[in-house]
Amino acid sequence: MTTKNKILFFVSSAALLVSISLLHFLSLIAIISYTTIFILSSAIYLFISWYIFKNEVRTKDVYLLIFLALLLRLSFISTTPIGSDDVYRYMWDGKIQSNGINPYLYTPIDEHLNSFHSDLLPAALNFKEMKTIYFPLSQWLFYTGYKLSGESVWGYKLLLFLFEMLTLAAIFLLTRKMKIDLKYSLLYALCPLSIFQFGIDAHLDGFGLPILLFSLYFYLDNKKILSAIFLGLSLSIKPVGLVIIPIFFLNEKNISDKMKIAVIPFIAFFVQFIPYIATTNPFEAFFIFTKNWYFNGFVFNIVNAIFSNNQTSRLICGILLVISLLPLYYSKKALIEKIYFALMLLMIFSPVVHPWYIAWIAILLPITKMRSGVYFIAASSLTAFTILNYQLYGIWKDYWLVMIIEYVPLLFLFFFEMTKDFSFKKILPSSKI
Repeated sequence: MTTKNKILFFVSSAALLVSISLLHFLSLIAIISYTTIFILSSAIYLFISWYIFKNEVRTKDVYLLIFLALLLRLSFISTTPIGSDDVYRYMWDGKIQSNGINPYLYTPIDEHLNSFHSDLLPAALNFKEMKTIYFPLSQWLFYTGYKLSGESVWGYKLLLFLFEMLTLAAIFLLTRKMKIDLKYSLLYALCPLSIFQFGIDAHLDGFGLPILLFSLYFYLDNKKILSAIFLGLSLSIKPVGLVIIPIFFLNEKNISDKMKIAVIPFIAFFVQFIPYIATTNPFEAFFIFTKNWYFNGFVFNIVNAIFSNNQTSRLICGILLVISLLPLYYSKKALIEKIYFALMLLMIFSPVVHPWYIAWIAILLPITKMRSGVYFIAASSLTAFTILNYQLYGIWKDYWLVMIIEYVPLLFLFFFEMTKDFSFKKILPSSKI
């Protein structure tokens, strides 16, 4: 990297970190500052990513930027979330379970729970009439957060910060194992999406990211049972790993190993429900969510505009997803590529694609270096316009212009990456990678 390029890289990195830190000081309406800075910092992130792809970055500079990025995340530990109120549901579930009550048993406004109501909870919750949708591992993290800080956000954000550190540790281990330049870890460390969605808004997906990465690391390290357990645990944060199980399954050569991959993740997932399932159906609200909710799903919105039927559109998108995944699963692409493309296809055909869902793509960028993921992460910041209009005017809707800007370039990049002759065999000799 030339001196000029090095200066430009550090100036742009500083601009990204400083712009996000301004959320502490701006006196504008919070959601206006949030939207403006999220989009601005994401544009800067595109530029930084381009530089990372094109130039060398010294290892000590990588460590410095990771440290500063973590420090920025930590600075928001006691800040009230701006773009989401999901943390209050986590807080409520943790409060109920800490009082010895099954969190799946009652809605927050059920009269059986009136004695637990406070000025904040459940008043700050959305969808108070619904039972919780979150799986048991999430519930125990909510319980821990409540035990740490009660009806304050810092306990949950502290846990998320620790998990962000684990995510970066897992990225470090994977890049070292795969002999990938550590500079690519900055694609996640400096990612505004992760800072906004976990450091500021405290979304629970941040808990699942290192679990999935360690599952991948253990798999590549030939610790298949441990990998399968971690994959099952990741499902209890968000079930995106379901599209990865067939990849691991088909990559195994003998029946016993295939059966381990096919069975162990589901055992690790379902055993968590044993303490809860005797008194209620823990999946009740989750199934309602999966049948009715939609947001920022480009293909889904196109299909739904044609059929005007939510369930029919979901079925069609599900069929399209399976049709797209099958040739990928049986292709000769490297394992890491298959995982990335499978998760991307899941996002493309999903009816619900919140920005924090895209973080499951973001964690793979340091080991895949896919431009489509970088663009998707940056462009997803435009969905903040929906949150802006909802908080200011009570209007929640998808905007076609936002989705076109977000998805059309993404689909071109994704198609190019899917079809080009690219293999990790040049990085590692093992066909398992």
